[in-house]
Amino acid sequence: MENCKEKPNLSSLPFWVLCARQLCDLELLANEAFAPLTGFLGLEDYLSVVHHMRLSSGALWPMPITLDIPQALAEQLLPGGELALRDPEGLTLAVLAIDSIYQPDHHLEALRVFGTQDKAHPGVAALYRQHPFNVGGIIKKVDSVTHYDFADLRLSPLQVKREIARRGWEAVVAFQTRNPMHCAHVELTLRAMKQANAALLLQPAVGLTKPDDIDYYTRVRCYKHTLKSYPADAVLLSLLPLAMRMGGPREAVWHALIRKNFGATHFIVGRDHAGPGNDKHGNAFYAPYAAQEMALAHAQEIGLQILAFEEMLYLKEERRYAPASEVPPGAAVLSLSGTEVREKLASGADIPEWFSTPDIVAELRRSYRPKQQQGFVLFFTGLSGAGKSTIANGIAVRLREDGRRTVSLLDGDVVRHSLCKGLGFSKEDREANVERVGFVAIEIARAGGVAICACIAPYASTRQVCRELASTHKTAFFEIYIAADLEVCERRDRKGLYAKARAGKLPGMTGIDAPYEAPLYPDLRIDTARMSAAQAVELIIATLVELDYLPASLLHEP
Repeated sequence: MENCKEKPNLSSLPFWVLCARQLCDLELLANEAFAPLTGFLGLEDYLSVVHHMRLSSGALWPMPITLDIPQALAEQLLPGGELALRDPEGLTLAVLAIDSIYQPDHHLEALRVFGTQDKAHPGVAALYRQHPFNVGGIIKKVDSVTHYDFADLRLSPLQVKREIARRGWEAVVAFQTRNPMHCAHVELTLRAMKQANAALLLQPAVGLTKPDDIDYYTRVRCYKHTLKSYPADAVLLSLLPLAMRMGGPREAVWHALIRKNFGATHFIVGRDHAGPGNDKHGNAFYAPYAAQEMALAHAQEIGLQILAFEEMLYLKEERRYAPASEVPPGAAVLSLSGTEVREKLASGADIPEWFSTPDIVAELRRSYRPKQQQGFVLFFTGLSGAGKSTIANGIAVRLREDGRRTVSLLDGDVVRHSLCKGLGFSKEDREANVERVGFVAIEIARAGGVAICACIAPYASTRQVCRELASTHKTAFFEIYIAADLEVCERRDRKGLYAKARAGKLPGMTGIDAPYEAPLYPDLRIDTARMSAAQAVELIIATLVELDYLPASLLHEP
């Protein structure tokens, strides 16, 4: 990392606007949390990390830190040139001194780094969404990333090391988390502190984590409550703007290297560290203790001690937590899965105090509204004339009649004359149209409203972009495929669009000379050749009632 003492003239440089992951990576490159890295990986380092978990220098580094860009930009750049790196508001944060431009093999990278090419793995799914080219080189810092939230807790490695020295801590055990800390986590960290005779560096990831994780604002408020469980002079809370890859074993080694840069002497690795969940067959991507095994194997080279902990279980009769291997045979054990906790929060059911403290539960309830108070997106897709607008309008009317939620109807034809005015019917413009509709719909739902979208949305990849954006923002998204055949749609053609297209007067008509990619796995499939619009409305309402997003009072008696 090089600091520019005088800001260079940046207006003449080609530039790239960083995405959320790239912003996180840049910040940790700039403050040396990713040392020994000094920039985004060039080709030689990239290949070495992917295949050997090492930089070309031989230094241990398990995770590719790359800057992906589209082909059009890659073709404008040359090794030896420079690229300005901007935030979404247009501020140049750094300049990349380009040393290589290359096309990575994302399939090979997925297999080597994550051990799978299954898109059910969030790290693999994110990798496959990246642009086709990478650009590598040293970063020259121009400006710092500005954070307006929790500014006092966003400490750089240098600041953390200074605070450790000020407090006179000789041993520091670091704990990585991306979830709220409950009683089991507190017990685990207290045991680690005692075992290492160390203070605690509590360092949650507040960049990108798993898409369905609780938002970090809520989590940080919970962590502040958690601090009450430790001696005041024995814990330091410091937020890490890390974009996690959920890479299990490799990620554990990566996290340990980062904490070494923050001055930790010990690092906790628990069961299924940075685990991504299950694959498409329902099997775990990694063995429960695979991350511990890899971290322990590299501990000496990393330069800190790995504290490997088992799952902590609550003994009902003894009213205490114990590691799984210390549970007496036949002992009554209580546990709550993450899914069960979310269900209790959604329904308003009690969460026992053996699991979490009342102040943390109250904090979670503030942010985790019951489903019937949450917004959601109904995304209708299908050919022109299939019945999308008719059914969508029927749903909107029913929900407005009920009056419990605000309802916004985003009809494709209407949106094209307002939100998407100026867009044509090329593939790129159609994709932009759908992505804009999806973005607005998700913002409506995030605010607690119901967004009903009715647009053709012909491309599966664009619909998937909308679904993934909803997942990122933890917003319910239902893709509803109105599956009328082309022949049926042509018979219903009130505007004569299909007739014009058949006559060659309307080029680019979806279904005639432009493709429509039917959803393979929609949340709901409705064939309007066999079901009336009224029946379709009732089916959708009933489905949402069954999923508890709507009250049963909205059901019409048969």
